[in-house]
Amino acid sequence: MGRTLFGKIWDAHFVAETAGGAALVAIDRVFLHERTGAAALARMAEMGREVRDPARVFAVMDHIVDTRPGRGDGTLMPGGEGFITETRAACAEAGITLFDVNDPAQGIVHVISPEQGIVLPGLTLVAPDSHTCTQGAFGALAWGIGSSEAEHAMVTGTLRLEKPKTMRVTFEGALPAGVTAKDMILTLIAAHGAGGGAGHVVEFAGEAVRALDMEARMTLANMATEFSAMTGLIAPDETTFAYLAGRPYAPDSFEDPYWRTLRTDEDATFDREIVIDASQIVPMVSWGTSPEHTIPVTGTVPQGPARAHDYIGLEAGAALAGTPVDAAFIGSCTNARLSDLRRAAAILKGRRIAPGIRKALVVPGSLSVKRAAEAEGLDKVFEAAGFEWRMSGCSLCFYAGGEGFPQGSRVISSTNRNFEGRQGPGIRTHIASPETVAASAIAGVIADPREYMRVEEPA
Repeated sequence: MGRTLFGKIWDAHFVAETAGGAALVAIDRVFLHERTGAAALARMAEMGREVRDPARVFAVMDHIVDTRPGRGDGTLMPGGEGFITETRAACAEAGITLFDVNDPAQGIVHVISPEQGIVLPGLTLVAPDSHTCTQGAFGALAWGIGSSEAEHAMVTGTLRLEKPKTMRVTFEGALPAGVTAKDMILTLIAAHGAGGGAGHVVEFAGEAVRALDMEARMTLANMATEFSAMTGLIAPDETTFAYLAGRPYAPDSFEDPYWRTLRTDEDATFDREIVIDASQIVPMVSWGTSPEHTIPVTGTVPQGPARAHDYIGLEAGAALAGTPVDAAFIGSCTNARLSDLRRAAAILKGRRIAPGIRKALVVPGSLSVKRAAEAEGLDKVFEAAGFEWRMSGCSLCFYAGGEGFPQGSRVISSTNRNFEGRQGPGIRTHIASPETVAASAIAGVIADPREYMRVEEPA
């Protein structure tokens, strides 16, 4: 019988079965960030344990680093500077490569790992961050772990793991104009629930997935964790290899026979299959406090949990489009890459955000993205429209106890979570694509991005 993509990676990394029946799996890469890195390395030092292979461990400053221009180690998060300086010292002591605060390659871990070619097809990669699944877009088995697991992986080069079930989500057909990978994943979660992928590795497949560029594939894989999946996977192809070619940590050639086998065999079977007609997907926006509380931007709010209605301040039957917003955020490991910024800027060019928007931020996913955007003049487009242009980092994708939105704000956001308080105490978050964020910022209300997209005139 044929094997799935996951099965092939699993077999290549299986080390042994533990006494309890779980598997011991080889880990190729470990990534740390400043919120967890120093603590993990300090505990290892206290126990007299060393990093087994420092060349396979990387760290970055992204979660609590300040994103205001002119930043240094200081951060608005109480005690945040200590996380940064202690992580820097611990990485130096352990001999770990660190993408420091103002390193030219600094950025969000799931943005810079692909940019640097650290993630590669067929690898196993872990990080103490739930959105590590983003890197499954490259055909790598990448998933989020806890700090103690990170210590285990660094010391032994392995992790104990219960073998997950497999699921394939096939997006058949082509996406309509103005519809994005963010709308694809929100459609899946809305239809099958935030717990729909629990216990599974999800492989994304189909015509619409193959047609996505690598940055869009990362957006799709990024929210596999919001589907409760262990991770998401996309089979590597020529698009993948072309993206990685020439990256600092990537190999000179992608002719390795192993990589060419990294696809699901035609006769392989999955524990569960879901098929979605991509041609019917429309721009999606969340209405409540879970990613599964998502509907088409043109829809009306359904009856959901009372607590979600109370928190978000929308009643069943209300039209989502036209709901006033107070703030706009474009950033995060989901949607802060160059292509995301280009698409949002295309909508904003020559326009201004509505007077009622009290705060609007653009936070590039990495300093590389920032420089590339500035070379194209995108920063000027955002600033002319009324957005603040920031340094890279996780920023207000989540509330770190420092910077925040105005009290009680309703935010249209390109991020991945809309939980209560995710972007600050009392903040009400509506997750959507960067295009929808841009359109809504202009309108001052939740808006359909298709109404703001420019159609090129015939030559």
